[in-house]
Amino acid sequence: MNEEYIVRMEDITVQFPGVLALDKVRFDAKPGEVHVLLGENGAGKSTIMKVLAGVNTDYEGRILYKGEEIVARSVDEQRARGVSIIFQEMNLLKNLTVAENMFLGRQPTTKSGMVDWKTMNRNARTLLDSINSDISEKALVSTLSVGQMQMVEIAKALSFKCDIIIMDEPTSALTEKEVDALFNIIHKLKSEGVAIVYISHRLEEIMKIGDRLTIFRDGRYIDTVNICDITIDQMVAMMVGRELTDYYPKVSVEPGEKLLEVKNMQQGNTLKNLSFYARAGEITGFYGLMGAGRTELMRAVFGADPYDSGEIFVKGKQAHIKSCEQAKKLGLALLTEDRKNQGLILNFDLNQNISLANLDSAMTPFGFNAAKETANNQRLADSMNVKTPSLRQKAKNLSGGNQQKVVICKWLNTNADVVIFDEPTRGIDVGAKAEIYKIMNGLKEQGKAVVVVSSELAECMGVSDRIYVMHEGEMTGLIEGEDMQHVTEELVVGYATGAKTNL
Repeated sequence: MNEEYIVRMEDITVQFPGVLALDKVRFDAKPGEVHVLLGENGAGKSTIMKVLAGVNTDYEGRILYKGEEIVARSVDEQRARGVSIIFQEMNLLKNLTVAENMFLGRQPTTKSGMVDWKTMNRNARTLLDSINSDISEKALVSTLSVGQMQMVEIAKALSFKCDIIIMDEPTSALTEKEVDALFNIIHKLKSEGVAIVYISHRLEEIMKIGDRLTIFRDGRYIDTVNICDITIDQMVAMMVGRELTDYYPKVSVEPGEKLLEVKNMQQGNTLKNLSFYARAGEITGFYGLMGAGRTELMRAVFGADPYDSGEIFVKGKQAHIKSCEQAKKLGLALLTEDRKNQGLILNFDLNQNISLANLDSAMTPFGFNAAKETANNQRLADSMNVKTPSLRQKAKNLSGGNQQKVVICKWLNTNADVVIFDEPTRGIDVGAKAEIYKIMNGLKEQGKAVVVVSSELAECMGVSDRIYVMHEGEMTGLIEGEDMQHVTEELVVGYATGAKTNL
């Protein structure tokens, strides 16, 4: 490996309104290495990478690129230099095709100046094949899953043939097959001398793919180490400034009545005769691979999507749920997997976002009371440890983890009896994850029914009292009671791949 640094960032400082996001931090990368950037949400990881990529142009400090000092003025300028970024939150235009998104603004043209669709589609197909993706280059992005959109972003970044590729949570929505394909691409890029900056909260993944590790905490530089010289426990301690114990805390609660029961739900070929229940004082987990239908099931139950047939019972009474508003009135809450597009209004402040699901919480006999709203929402934000200078901060200015906490606050504000968490910790650091697990246990102790949909097997097994496993729209496994004491990853994966079933 060439030891010459391709980029060095020194004394980088970034300030947002009321927040010192980066305080004289440093970072460097070498050709042909994977340099992992680790820290809790709000630590400044994405912020410094957006400086390098030309997104955040209001910064102080020095950037040396290939030995020369530069000023990062724009994304296009940095990309022309050789720096490309894959954003944590997808940056695709959903009304365009995959190929159109991949070559937006640089479409190949014919001699007459028209878009050369055949060449563009062929080039997009070549890039998709290079990452072992069967996504159609002609598909509208609006028809893709979150994981598929992430693969398109990865293919798009590769198309620029850059010297540095920044990957911000690239595997958060990918299947195991897609993760393996991505890792193969990373190994190939390393062999070609490309520097990969890799941001992830999946620590086992970091140990597998990374060469060096830089840790930030609260906007400050902590240390840079070789990954072969550090353990996961040491990573966590450096990242959060303390040791985390009881990562998956379990509280003992005697399950109560069935607060939610679904019988024989059918939705085309997506949901096939599904039945399940969730009890008071219990965390019910749902696991499955991409395309299993977990999210589709929860959206149908919550009235977000129609279903063909089946019955829903809330607290023992049959409910004909046709809308989200109806589900909410019946005591259901759904924290969607896509927090930015479905969970928040990014241009609203935190106070407004937390109130969205229950404006009645601020009502008095004399009408709406703004002071009551702020006091109630501040209590919720404090209970979730939302890091923000004020509830007047816009949601778009928060880190991903703090945005997720605001979504949770919004639904806790409804005092729902059944709380459905769909991918609650996607893109969230270990410290924030531990806080969310405690929130789940707190709801369980209050006698709520908690449903957790997760693509992280360790998480699903760690937090759940019972686990339903799905495969291609069918329920293939149920693990409960004493079997939960002896459950193995191999068993759950067997159900999730359809190789085994006990239902």
